[in-house]
Amino acid sequence: MNLAYESEFDSIIEGNEYVLVDFWAEWCGPCKMLAPVLESILEEYPNVWVLKINADEFPNLTKKYDISSIPTLLLFREGSIIKYVVGAKPKSFIKRMLEDI
Repeated sequence: MNLAYESEFDSIIEGNEYVLVDFWAEWCGPCKMLAPVLESILEEYPNVWVLKINADEFPNLTKKYDISSIPTLLLFREGSIIKYVVGAKPKSFIKRMLEDI
């Protein structure tokens, strides 16, 4: 799911048990490589929401979460960050991260 409005962000991360947030940009090659990995994660982990945030369109959120490189993944549990991962990671890494929750 792509974030449409910044005002939706808090209700999404607080309203779902697990939310994996992907900070990305159109011009970012590694972000494009990560996109199909995250799509497959949606299928395998139905209890985890995947929320994509275009860092160029939402600079306030990018600043709030101290995003200095993209892609960056933040895993939230009930509104709190429990994992912070910088860089495109393989599916096996992301699966291990989710299996630890």
